[in-house]
Amino acid sequence: MSDVTGTARWLGPSAGMAARRNGWLAGLIVLTALLVLGNLAKDAAVDVDYGWDVKVNCAAVDAHAAGLDPYFVKNLAGTTFSYPYLPLTLDVFRPLCAGGFLIHHYRGVYLILAVLCGLLLPGLGRPRTRSRDVALRVLCALGAFVGFEWVVASGNFALLSGLLTVIALHLLLRSPASAATERWTFAIRLGGAVLLGLVTSFKLVFCPVLAALYFLPLPPGRKLTLIAGAAFGFAMMILLSKLLYPDPFASWLLAIGGQIPNQHAVDLLETNPSLLLLAQSLMEHAGLGAPKPALLAAYVLGAFALVLGPLVLSVLRAARSQPGTAAGSLRAQLDRWLMDHPRTAMRVTVLAMLALYLSSPRLKEYAFFELALYAAILVVDLPALALAAFFTIGLAVPALISMTGHTFEGGFGLLIVALTSFWILLLDFRAEPERLDADGTNS
Repeated sequence: MSDVTGTARWLGPSAGMAARRNGWLAGLIVLTALLVLGNLAKDAAVDVDYGWDVKVNCAAVDAHAAGLDPYFVKNLAGTTFSYPYLPLTLDVFRPLCAGGFLIHHYRGVYLILAVLCGLLLPGLGRPRTRSRDVALRVLCALGAFVGFEWVVASGNFALLSGLLTVIALHLLLRSPASAATERWTFAIRLGGAVLLGLVTSFKLVFCPVLAALYFLPLPPGRKLTLIAGAAFGFAMMILLSKLLYPDPFASWLLAIGGQIPNQHAVDLLETNPSLLLLAQSLMEHAGLGAPKPALLAAYVLGAFALVLGPLVLSVLRAARSQPGTAAGSLRAQLDRWLMDHPRTAMRVTVLAMLALYLSSPRLKEYAFFELALYAAILVVDLPALALAAFFTIGLAVPALISMTGHTFEGGFGLLIVALTSFWILLLDFRAEPERLDADGTNS
């Protein structure tokens, strides 16, 4: 990264000009990397009994293996938290918890898996992988929005769902296929869609992310097939849990519905930095109270005003701005534009996934790790100023705040950081929606 010629190759078509113009960006990236790694090292040196979620998950696996109902906290050793996942996961997670290895060594395991996530993250249809892109993706996976820090602190299995998400995206975001390999490529994409649907069944509130598959550069029928495959993957986990584990499934329904007395229950309105809770806080500060219908209306309005609406308008404006796209319905124009610009279509797909994930009504701190994975795909193609802004706001500032001993828990700091980072990506798209297809490599 310190090689000036290499830095120039990262950031622009002219090596000499890029070296003079963007040498400061290489320095910023190095500084950000030092802050991120220093923050993680500081956390590793603190002698605190973290990892409460991994203990809960493995306690539930052990309880199930012993013939106890894992959804009743009284059956879980050493915890007061309930197990939130579907019954099918109890046997899926059993090898991970065997022998207590994960509980005692999850920090090192999670670090390796997070780096693996960064290494496996796909490019947007780029024919060859650049070492610069891989390095930035790994750095984002470890440092963006301090999401990985929260995963390590809690021991949450969001790291595992994040790894499966990366594999699904690697299968979905493939380069345009030739006529000879089109059927095989679509079969791979369909497998990725099913896997992505399966992953969203771990955390039900994130299932709207599946709708973003419609932006892939494929004919409408095939895109709808992918969405149907993703919905099948989502429903399959639930149906198999109900058929194969009828008694635990009934207890799971009681647990997530808060109907088991005297134990922790999953609640959309529990403390988390989401747009739903932000809407509730603003309504309470305005003295309006927070009746559920009004709260939900304010949340939906806020999500569309801050995230979803601007994204949709930006995409439609880009699609309609091209010559020769005026004929046909708006959806036909969009489909034609996406097919004509495959790398841009994949860029829009990931941006839509990021937006839908960010708009979730229950966005716990550890979930920002998966949000960082979506963002990491997009940041490598940013121009210098946008990349500097994203790294400063999305990585350097949160890491610096965390290093000073402050936490983001209980407030909306992480949400504000993520919203700002999303707008950096969106404004870059609005400025040059077809840049990736226009320059071919963006090198």
